[in-house]
Amino acid sequence: MSTPDRKLTSTTVVTGKLHRVRKGHSKRFAETPPVAPEPVYRPARVAIMLALAHKIQQAIDRGVVRDRAEVAMQLGLSRARISQLLDMTLLAPDIQEQLLEAESVDGVEPMSESALREVVHAEDWARQRAAPSLCG
Repeated sequence: MSTPDRKLTSTTVVTGKLHRVRKGHSKRFAETPPVAPEPVYRPARVAIMLALAHKIQQAIDRGVVRDRAEVAMQLGLSRARISQLLDMTLLAPDIQEQLLEAESVDGVEPMSESALREVVHAEDWARQRAAPSLCG
């Protein structure tokens, strides 16, 4: 880079790498590239839904709530949605463990809940494990 006391002329060549940096609405150039942010990890949505399903089932088993209809009314959800959630507890134990450990990275979910519902309706645990929507 040139020093402030020297004037740049049309024949002066400036060398070096400059990186375009965007900060807010303005743009500027910097000598070092901007640092990429660290990826954000959080529990996957299906993991949260499965954990909720287990909590609801425990509340029903202990008698805290009478049945699924009462849970639906208290949570402001439909009875069909509560049934969808509680159906997740019918998955094979190893699949449930895998789901509870699943993470979303930068908002990208590892599996959709609708794909998981197809697996839940398999006839037995062996067919659940062999379901193509679990691969990935």
